[in-house]
Amino acid sequence: MRGSSTVAAVELGLVVLGLVAAVLSWHHSIRTTTFAAMGQAPEFVATRYVTPWLLLAAVLVAIAGLLAIDAVSRVVRARAH
Repeated sequence: MRGSSTVAAVELGLVVLGLVAAVLSWHHSIRTTTFAAMGQAPEFVATRYVTPWLLLAAVLVAIAGLLAIDAVSRVVRARAH
């Protein structure tokens, strides 16, 4: 039972790290380009999203979710015994 709670604690730590990495990946995926005003045309800011970074963020969130579910189930099973 003690080993199960240790594994759950490690998994919860990995959940936090995974979510932090997902947020960093998400922010890294957003690229903005500013085009200066020319004549009658006003300044324009274009935003594009880099797909591989978004995909990495989504995968990290999915893995963190699975680890969280496993950690909660380990804690619940340990308390039941």
